[in-house]
Parts: sequence; C-alpha cells; structure tokens
Amino acid sequence: MGRSRNARREREAAKDVVEQVDGGLAQLVPDRERARAWTLLIDGAPQSHVDLDDPAHLSFEYQRRLGHVIDLAAPPGKPVHVVHLGGGAFTLARYVAATRPRSTQQVVERDAALVRLVRRELPLDANARIRVRSADAREGLAKVPDGWADLVVADVFSGARTPAHLTSAEFLDEVRRTLKAGAVFAANLADGPPLAHLRGQIATAAARFAELALVADPAVLRGKRFGNAVLVASDLPLPVAELTRRAASDPHPGRVEHGRALTDFTGGAAPVTDAAAVASPAPPPSVFR
Repeated sequence: MGRSRNARREREAAKDVVEQVDGGLAQLVPDRERARAWTLLIDGAPQSHVDLDDPAHLSFEYQRRLGHVIDLAAPPGKPVHVVHLGGGAFTLARYVAATRPRSTQQVVERDAALVRLVRRELPLDANARIRVRSADAREGLAKVPDGWADLVVADVFSGARTPAHLTSAEFLDEVRRTLKAGAVFAANLADGPPLAHLRGQIATAAARFAELALVADPAVLRGKRFGNAVLVASDLPLPVAELTRRAASDPHPGRVEHGRALTDFTGGAAPVTDAAAVASPAPPPSVFR
C-alpha cells in the first residue's frame, strides 16, 4: 500500500521536460497513470510513449500494430536484426529488446538533439544491442549491409509529415537491398480524405513487394478521418489471419486489408518515384486537440 502511495506521489511530482531540438520544441510529459512512463511530443504532436518499467507496453494505437508485426516477423522470442528509420523515444527498439532479447538493432534518427534528450531523460537499457545513428533515414539506410535485416520499420515524420524522399520506389529499392530474403518491411503512414497519399504508397509497395497488408482504423480506411495506417510488405506470404485477429482485439479495433481488396483500394494509383514524390499531407489541427 505504501509503495503504491509513493509511486502515485512520484507521478504527481514529475514535471514536463521541455527542450528545443532540431525538429522543433520537444516535450516529455509524465504519464499520470504509470509511474515511469512518458509521452514525447514535438511541436505539440505526439510522437512516442515509453514506459521505462514496462518497455513491452505500447500505448499508441499505431505502435501497437507495429508491435504485432514485430511479434509475427519471427518465432516468439527469437533474436532478430531490425532497422528502425525514425527513432522518436526508441519505443519500438525498446519493445524488440524486451520481447526478443539478444536482438541486434540499428536506429536512424536525424534529430541529434532529440537523441541526446531521450538518452539523457529516458536512457536505454545498457545491455540492449541498440545502435543509434544520427543521420537522415535514407542516408543511414544506405550504410546498412546488404541482406542484413529481418525487419525494417519506417516511422519517420518531420513536422508531422513523412518527407518526400521516403515515399518513393527508389527508397523501397534501398529497403529491399538491406532485407534478408523473405524479410519484412513495415511503415507507419498517415493520411486523411481523399487518401491519395495512402493509395499511392500501397501502389508503390506493390511495385516492389509480392505480398502486402494494411492495418488501420475502419474510419480511416473509409476516408472519414485523418489517421495512421500500418503497411506491411514482404516477398513471402504474410501472417494475415493472425494479424487480423490481433488488430481486431486491440482497444481500438483495426481492420486488415490484403489481396484483391487492397489492390482495389488503390483505385488505380500509380507508384511514386523520386521525381514525383511529395511529403505526406499535414494533419488537420483538430487531430491533436
């Protein structure tokens, strides 16, 4: 009882950490429900949630769906090689380290000041095999050896938008170069009506990978609101049935599209090239209220 009361007092006493980083104003906001958990915001946009006592806890909806992909990318507990494009507070790297001990991970995060802030305030487990490189995501990916990764996760946002050079077929060519045969690529995408960006990203991935699946809130897929969608791609069949079951059982149930339904969803969108690429659309101000 006393320990619970002390933990509550610690939560109530914790203060926001506010610091200017390369990408804007960073805030680490304490979670009043979890003793050593924090939410990272950049210019008011939520980026990551980390529970230092329970790194396997994924609070954000899209991160939970990426967690499902991580869980299904290899047999339970098996160590994997993972490249994370976009670091934030290293939530997913911590998740891999907690659920797949002895995994080897590379995190590429352009914002060096943010990396320093997170390392100082939310330190990584010293025993986790996580290397963090401060570089542009595509430049950092170019340094990953051929066929090294079991999984590449792209979760890169600058000013709440995915940079244009990370949306093209040429970018996916570089992703494919780093993947082992039959390995998995997963991307966090954000879009709203009329979903032109999302349709284009699916078409682009379909031009480079044999198998695709998309996980999202049904309202996002219907073009009713702005939100996140997780795109999963591989050259081998994906565990669609289990991914569907897990997404449906989330606190905010998601829907999985694949096969012909996903092809139809693109509406004939063309693959994106470097020459034509644009950043993902900015979310409406109401999203973060």
